[in-house]
Amino acid sequence: MTVLLASHSLKPPAQLVERIAALPLKGRRRLVAIAGAPASGKSTLAAALTEHLAQAGHTSANVPMDGFHLDNRLLDEAGLRARKGAPETFDAGGFVAMMRRLKSEEEVCFPLFDRGRDLAVAGAGRVGPDCDLAIVEGNYLLFDEPPWNALAPLWDLSIWIDTPEELVLKRTVERWLAHDHTPEAARARAEGNDLANARRIIVARLPSDVTVAVPPDAGGL
Repeated sequence: MTVLLASHSLKPPAQLVERIAALPLKGRRRLVAIAGAPASGKSTLAAALTEHLAQAGHTSANVPMDGFHLDNRLLDEAGLRARKGAPETFDAGGFVAMMRRLKSEEEVCFPLFDRGRDLAVAGAGRVGPDCDLAIVEGNYLLFDEPPWNALAPLWDLSIWIDTPEELVLKRTVERWLAHDHTPEAARARAEGNDLANARRIIVARLPSDVTVAVPPDAGGL
């Protein structure tokens, strides 16, 4: 199933909302994965889906992968600070374990990433027993390398956001400009790290149940 996201619109396609709402419950809760390149619009789509599902009478929780960033101290020790955001700069095993917990446990707390402080905050998010649908978003949810590929059987529905590379570059440059990078530094970081990660994700991505096609003239995140 491929759906087109309208230009400059944050409204998720109605057929996607309906498909998620109709997912059968297997285990404690349903898990919907939203994967894509950096700045592809994952968190924006996750938030919009949560809002529209709530309007239709369904309770869901957003669970971002970014809380599993390794701390900068560990990245410095491994010489990986410049590659922050690459697959090896996350606690992938911990993230997989938490997804399994979400499938079976009534209540799960999870870390959230504070982009302004550039660090993860432990126990900042919570999925309670009243929630039977989690919308999970992150770069590597459909990444075909271990241990990330252990996630695929856990998804009740997987969504890939297909975003043009030039739009990914534009958005990532804007993101770093917003975090006080100079124009030169912002472009260097976007091209040297974000685009490298985007290309790696695309080459090694697993099939998705749904593809959301983002037009080149789509707005910001």
